[in-house]
Amino acid sequence: MRPDNTIVEFQNVNYRIHNCYLLSNLNLKIGQGEALILLGRSGSGKTTTLKMINRLLTPSSGEVMVNGHSTMSWDVIQLRRSIGYVIQEIGLFPHLSIAENVGLIPSLENWTAKRTKSRVYELLHLVGLEPTQFADRYPHELSGGQRQRVGVARALAIDPPILLMDEPFGALDPITRLDLQQQLKHLQSQLGKTIIFVTHDIQEALFLGHRIGLMYEGELVSLGTPKEFFKDSHEEAKRYLACLKNYA
Repeated sequence: MRPDNTIVEFQNVNYRIHNCYLLSNLNLKIGQGEALILLGRSGSGKTTTLKMINRLLTPSSGEVMVNGHSTMSWDVIQLRRSIGYVIQEIGLFPHLSIAENVGLIPSLENWTAKRTKSRVYELLHLVGLEPTQFADRYPHELSGGQRQRVGVARALAIDPPILLMDEPFGALDPITRLDLQQQLKHLQSQLGKTIIFVTHDIQEALFLGHRIGLMYEGELVSLGTPKEFFKDSHEEAKRYLACLKNYA
C-alpha cells in the first residue's frame, strides 16, 4: 500500500540529545489505512520515531505532520486523544475495572454513561472478550494476553484514525502472540485504521505490514512492501533475512 492519502508525515526530522543523534534526517509519508511496521534492533530509532507522532518527544529540527498540521500546532491533549497508543507494558489502571479502563477516555470526553457502556461492550466484543465475563473484572484477574486485548480496546475507545503500537506483543508467549497478531490483522482490515507498529521481529513485520520501514542507527535505511524487503540490498536487511533462514 502506497501513501496516496497521507495522514502522518515526517519532514527532515532530526532528534538529538546533546551531540548524539538518535534520529537523523527522517523523511517518511504514512497513508491513511496503512499498516506500517518500523523494524529494527534496540536503539535503532523505532520508538523515538513513534513517540514523535503523539508528541511524547519533539524533534530537534524538522516537522512531524498529522492530518496536514504540524504536531506542534495541535493542543497536545487533543493530539494524544486522537491517536491510540498501545505499549508492551499495557498500563491498565489496577484499581479500575476492565470496563472503567476501556471507558476512561470517553468519560473524559464527557460521553454519557449509556454511550460509554455501549462503546465498551462493542470494543470488548471486537477484541474477543465477552463483556458479561470481563467488564467487571480487574486487570490482575486477567492473563497477559487478555490484558493486552484490553489495551487495544482502550486505544480504540474514541475511534482514533491512528493507532501507535510499541512492541505490544513482545512479552507474550509465542502462541498468544500469534493469536493477537492474527486478530490485529483482522481488526486493521475491518476498521481501516492507520497503524504504526514497532517491532524487532522480522516474522511479525512480514506478517502484519503493508510496508516495512527498516531503522538502523537512527536512520530509515529501507522502506517497501514485504515482497520488496526480500530483495533489499542493505546489509541490515540481509541480516534480518538471514534470521528467517535460521528460523527455518
